[in-house]
Amino acid sequence: MNQLIQVAYGIHRKQVVGGPTWLDEDRYDIDGIADVAGEPNTKQMKEMLQKLLADRFQLKYHREKKELTIYAITVGKSGAKLTKSVSDPNTVPDEQGNGDSTGLAVRYTNYSMADLAENLQGMGQERPVVDQTGIAGRFDFTLKWLPDAWQNQNNDPNAAPGLGTALQEQLGLKLQPTKALVDVFVIDHVEPPSPN
Repeated sequence: MNQLIQVAYGIHRKQVVGGPTWLDEDRYDIDGIADVAGEPNTKQMKEMLQKLLADRFQLKYHREKKELTIYAITVGKSGAKLTKSVSDPNTVPDEQGNGDSTGLAVRYTNYSMADLAENLQGMGQERPVVDQTGIAGRFDFTLKWLPDAWQNQNNDPNAAPGLGTALQEQLGLKLQPTKALVDVFVIDHVEPPSPN
C-alpha cells in the first residue's frame, strides 16, 4: 500500500506520514483496465492509482510541509548543459534506455527538472530528491551512469561514472545532501480494500 501511494503521487517513502502498520506489511495484486485507448501513459497510470486508492481503500489525506533530509538537484559551477526540448510541452515526458556492462544509458525526452527529480527518486534513493535548480522549461538529454549496485562488480575501464558524477559531467547538475522543507503526504484515513 505504501508503495502504491508513492507511485500514485510521485513521492518518496519518507514523505508518507501516518497510517496503520499494514500499509507496509500487506501485499496486493492489482488488475486494472484503462478507460483510454491504447496503453496508459505515466500520468494516466497515476490518476488510475489515485482513483483506486480513494475508491477501494477509502484513502483520505492532506499535505503539510516538513523539514526532511533530502538530495537537492542544483546547478553546478560550470552551468547546466541542457538542450531545450523540441517536443510539444503538453506531451507527457518519456524515457527510453538500455544497459550493458559499462552502465545504463537513458534518453530523457520533454523532461522538466521536477520530472528528473521524481525519476531519480524512483531509482531507490534513500531520501527524497527535490529540484532546486530554478531552471524552468522542458529538455531532452541523455544520461549514462553505472548504478551503485554494479560498481563493486565492474572493472571495465570504459564503465560509466556513478550517478552523481554523471549528472555533473553530462548535465552540469549536482545532487547534494541537505535539509529542506518539503511536502509530506499525511494519511488521515485508510481501510483495507473492499472485496471484489
